[in-house]
Amino acid sequence: MPKPLIELKGISKSFGSSVVLDNADLTIYPGEAVGIIGPSGTGKSTILRIIAGLLAPDAGEIYVQGQLRQGLIEDAQDPIFIGMVFQQAALFDSLTVEENVGFLLFQHSKLSRRKIRQLVEQKLEMVGLPGVSDRYPAELSGGMRKRVSFARAIMSNPDNPRDTPEVLLYDEPTAGLDPIASTVIEDLVRDLQRVKGGCSTYVMVTHQDSTIRRTADRIVFLYQGKVQWQGTVNDIDTTENPLARQFFSGSVTGPIQVGG
Repeated sequence: MPKPLIELKGISKSFGSSVVLDNADLTIYPGEAVGIIGPSGTGKSTILRIIAGLLAPDAGEIYVQGQLRQGLIEDAQDPIFIGMVFQQAALFDSLTVEENVGFLLFQHSKLSRRKIRQLVEQKLEMVGLPGVSDRYPAELSGGMRKRVSFARAIMSNPDNPRDTPEVLLYDEPTAGLDPIASTVIEDLVRDLQRVKGGCSTYVMVTHQDSTIRRTADRIVFLYQGKVQWQGTVNDIDTTENPLARQFFSGSVTGPIQVGG
């Protein structure tokens, strides 16, 4: 068994009186495609931000490549780089696509603008968006903005290999997209897992059935702050777990409490 890339042990997080994560454990191995699912408000995006080092848990430990993380990402650098694709793409509206995708390099490298543009074009080619470097986010469709955010997430610094992402975190990458645009993004997620210069390990939060089935190898079901079920995509239609069965069937009756 390979050594874990990321381990979350006994993670708890509350916001006010609301307990979002309650002594949750999660392990991510190299080369895995992990889907985190569950009803709304069950801590999926929270656990993603904790993995990214953007949010500190109230209790528990986070190990990255076996090393205990101390504080947040700005406090101490992880032994590996973890990239994140946010739900709303989170592009800078006042910057061009080139400046968005190459943001890391413009800020933290000594590469020439010409070299950065060349690297940006390579990443845009990988996500199927050649020739859009000079456009602004407002000139792009929702699906195109998502793909630009993917290109930014996989951008690496040839002068510093530590800046190459070894794990990508996707927060609802197909949210708000029509079925065809969703399929394009789902295919892209898988393509970036396999291609050189992409990222072979990822964790994805999603609600969409097609995205779960087409992009996840292992599924982790979160509910009431805990991991309630884990399985493969093939287990979806055969599991006897009542929570998972209700979730995948979309039934309003079952152990998952449905809000009014």
